[in-house]
Amino acid sequence: MALETLPVVVIGAGPVGLTAAVRLLERGLKPLILEAAADVAASPRDWGHVRLFSPWRYNLDKVAVQLLERTGWTAPPANDLPTGNELYGSYLRPLAALENIRERLHLDRRVVAITRQGLDKVRTSRRADVPFVVRAVSATGLIEEFLARAVIDATGTWWSPNPLGAAGIPAAGEAELKDRIHYGIPDVLKRDRSRYASKATLVVGAGHSAANSILGLAELARTTATTSIIWATRSANLTRVFGGGDGDGLPARGKLGAELRALTENGSLTMVQNFRIETLREGTGKLDVAGTRDGRAFVLSGIDSIVASTGQRPDLAITRELRLALDPALESAQALGPLIDPNEHSCGTVRPHGARELAHPEPNFYIIGGKSYGRAPTFLLATGYEQARSVAAMIAGDHEAAARVELELPETGVCNSDQQGDAGGCCVPGKKSCC
Repeated sequence: MALETLPVVVIGAGPVGLTAAVRLLERGLKPLILEAAADVAASPRDWGHVRLFSPWRYNLDKVAVQLLERTGWTAPPANDLPTGNELYGSYLRPLAALENIRERLHLDRRVVAITRQGLDKVRTSRRADVPFVVRAVSATGLIEEFLARAVIDATGTWWSPNPLGAAGIPAAGEAELKDRIHYGIPDVLKRDRSRYASKATLVVGAGHSAANSILGLAELARTTATTSIIWATRSANLTRVFGGGDGDGLPARGKLGAELRALTENGSLTMVQNFRIETLREGTGKLDVAGTRDGRAFVLSGIDSIVASTGQRPDLAITRELRLALDPALESAQALGPLIDPNEHSCGTVRPHGARELAHPEPNFYIIGGKSYGRAPTFLLATGYEQARSVAAMIAGDHEAAARVELELPETGVCNSDQQGDAGGCCVPGKKSCC
């Protein structure tokens, strides 16, 4: 079978995966979308109670909007901030219902492996001329294999959270006490209220997920006086999560950081910085969280629940038989690593990029969306949409369009002070753009 007659398999039917399908259709290519869940947008639905800090105008793909408008759909107000549930209900669900998408969408298909037909990753000869084989397992356990001319992995990282253990592996006791830990952003004011009301909750992490959880708990504490919040971070540098205030191009992101800073300053929560967790223990119904603080043994006692907002990491198991070029630290696309490394950059603004930066030694295989950033925390949906546009153009053979930049991102107003004045760094005095 000729490669050009085969579909492009898109793995993941979230915002970026559906955008990839739309952009492939725009190019006259045939997408085949494989989604592990029973419906699209599984991740946004999981954090559906959370309001994005980017308004609708940054969360809609231009071509997807054109297709929807032909059906009588009306775009939400451009400057409104959607929740995850609104992103799904007002945009992603109707997008997936479009005939050209619906007939190419296979739900309840969990991809478990990607390889080349008859070749493992060691074989080099004529590799690019051999179709991909994408193996998936259905909800009933049926194994299916799909041939593809190209593969786009848009599975994200939401379902692969980092552990609480500071060394990158689960803390001792973490697996045994998993029922006392929520990875991500719990709905503390509604669905999960009984779990946190009148309880002592430890929030671990220094990003926007932690900020959302803390602000929700603080609101709960205003009506339930015995609710207490302990915020633990591995570092003492909270510049990124506190944000750029009025200098942030996304005002809601700046407001989130400002409100979090106010809580720390008015004593509404207990701060524990430079704390590196090593062990979890349970005794008399409470948790002891042990590790080191400033290099010395330290224990937090009397904890009822833990919210682990320690970020995510890519699950690379399905790509074991493919030739990937990954940043050795972040597990991001290799070319993106220097642009998004949190050791060097505290700002969330990354210049637009596309197929060239996302390419791997495996021809016609691309990882896009949050998974392309690996363990880095600075991904925005608009960045993923631009990735999808560029990659679709590259697969279609339009290298000029693939190389073109068609995106402007808002500034964060935050830069790593250690980089100030370093022409090779993130922020340069007098330079409008950061990172």
